[in-house]
Amino acid sequence: MDGLLRFITCGSVDDGKSTLIGHMLYDAKLIFTDQEQSLELDSKVGSRGGKVDYSLLLDGLMAEREQGITIDVAYRYFTTDKRSFIVADTPGHEEYTRNMAVGASFAELAVILVDVAHGVMIQTKRHARICALMGIKHFCFAVNKMDMLQYRKSEFIKAEREIRKLAAEIGLENVTVIPVSATEGDNVTSHSPNMPWYEGKALLPYLETVSVDEEAESVSFIMPVQRVCRPDMSFRGFEGQIESGEVRAGDELTILPSGEKACVSSILRAGEEADAAHKGEPVTITLDRDVDVSRGCVMAKGKLPHVGSLFTAQVIWMDDVPLSQGKSYLLRLGTKTLSATVMKIKYKVDADSGEWVAATRLHKNEIALCDIAASGELVFDPFKDSKALGGFLLIDRVTYQTSACGIIEHPLRRDENLTLQQTDITRELRMTQMGQKPLTIWFTGLSGSGKSTIANALEKRLYGLGRHTMLLDGDNVRMGLNKNLGFEPEDRIENIRRIAEVARLMNDAGLIVLTAFISPYDDDRKNARAIIGCESFVEIFVDTPLDVCEGRDVKGLYNKARENEIPNFTGVNSPYEVPDDAEISVSTVGRTVEECVNYIMECLWERLRI
Repeated sequence: MDGLLRFITCGSVDDGKSTLIGHMLYDAKLIFTDQEQSLELDSKVGSRGGKVDYSLLLDGLMAEREQGITIDVAYRYFTTDKRSFIVADTPGHEEYTRNMAVGASFAELAVILVDVAHGVMIQTKRHARICALMGIKHFCFAVNKMDMLQYRKSEFIKAEREIRKLAAEIGLENVTVIPVSATEGDNVTSHSPNMPWYEGKALLPYLETVSVDEEAESVSFIMPVQRVCRPDMSFRGFEGQIESGEVRAGDELTILPSGEKACVSSILRAGEEADAAHKGEPVTITLDRDVDVSRGCVMAKGKLPHVGSLFTAQVIWMDDVPLSQGKSYLLRLGTKTLSATVMKIKYKVDADSGEWVAATRLHKNEIALCDIAASGELVFDPFKDSKALGGFLLIDRVTYQTSACGIIEHPLRRDENLTLQQTDITRELRMTQMGQKPLTIWFTGLSGSGKSTIANALEKRLYGLGRHTMLLDGDNVRMGLNKNLGFEPEDRIENIRRIAEVARLMNDAGLIVLTAFISPYDDDRKNARAIIGCESFVEIFVDTPLDVCEGRDVKGLYNKARENEIPNFTGVNSPYEVPDDAEISVSTVGRTVEECVNYIMECLWERLRI
């Protein structure tokens, strides 16, 4: 018997994915008697006029049965005399593309359904690209519903021509095309007499015999560290799953990203000591000397993966909220999680034509090539060389929902040519010389809330106390450093990022920095906090109602916004996200500026003391 085959069924809506696999299981006698009886009973009230509806074997959710579509990924395990299988039946509707991508991430082969009457649809193309993106190298296109067109060879050839064209555009490898009828069972488990002109294998025999063995495995040993095991002072082991290569007692390993080296003292596999361990095995490794190893580090031998913070990647956007350049997310790669920023969307793919087009924003289900910067060093490789160290997730920092999945194309060369320069005069020395703790006091609030007025008054108070300060005001900065930025979401994101970087540099110089910016997006304020550092960041929300702000509208901006003369104006035609975790919240209603400053100073006093 050949080894286990993990495959996915995908394609456009109503192309017959669930019906195909259900009919395969039914005809091959791979279901239990009670399942067969239940299927026949359920089919009587289904959409097939009393005939057996094979899709019901996989569409288990009530909503799936009511709508006649697949929503969630359905996994099925089955075994024939020749092979064992795990199939992921995935949804075809565009709304559930993210579910399809999850199913593709585990598969070695893709069965893509194509309705012979409609040919290759946009969703068919999207699914094929996602499968290729996920590293699938074997493709079987099942041209379905041949019975609807009287099994005509000419119709199949027409569809096959479209498929071959798509395969050439994407660069698909190992492509097989089979004409089938999922409802009638033609060419599903055995060759159909209705299509004598087709001389190839039926679908199930093809799946039973196709070879998906990968090329020779890399000799390099790679193990991301999942956990440090320290039950007592006498034992310190590093746990993880071996992603490639093998390891033996006595081998010298390199710990990344630090680059430290140590030799293997022992290998524990399932609690028992072993001389060696291989790819796919979970192990605990002990070393002959103490080195700095924690979750997220990688143990390696042979050709070492890249260490850096900048790379180019293809991403599939899965979030309802569009991706804008400059936005910060949590990046999870291997066992490492840290902040990362999508610096640039280089271009996105047109799902229909396959052409790459310029873009500054990415919407749900779109695929794009992006430059990404992590907040610290990552251990990674191009996806083609290592799935374990080349695939990643982007996670929303607020909702913790998965926003995108991606694969690394290559590191950015600029990262290899940059080195952080260590200077002799440090932040601590400047802090001691000035006699103060560097801080960034970040004022946020609507236009007209009083941010600049209070920040200016607070700076005068600090100056009178002998503190060394610098005030960065929104309008002043946009007239100089950020004059090239507009007010689109991506421009607002970049505006705040630049201010945060400037504030951090000024903190390194020992200064107390006050910033007065609307900074409407919670994500951007969190990113600013991450750039500057939580220990040096104080967020002050100037809590002033919108109607009060409009009443103070000395610049006339609100009136212009309401007359549609100013687009993207916060509070009118662009949102302001109220902070829910600001260190200080000050209401200006019924308070003088001096009273606001007094209150802020009371809250800040402990942070200002050396």
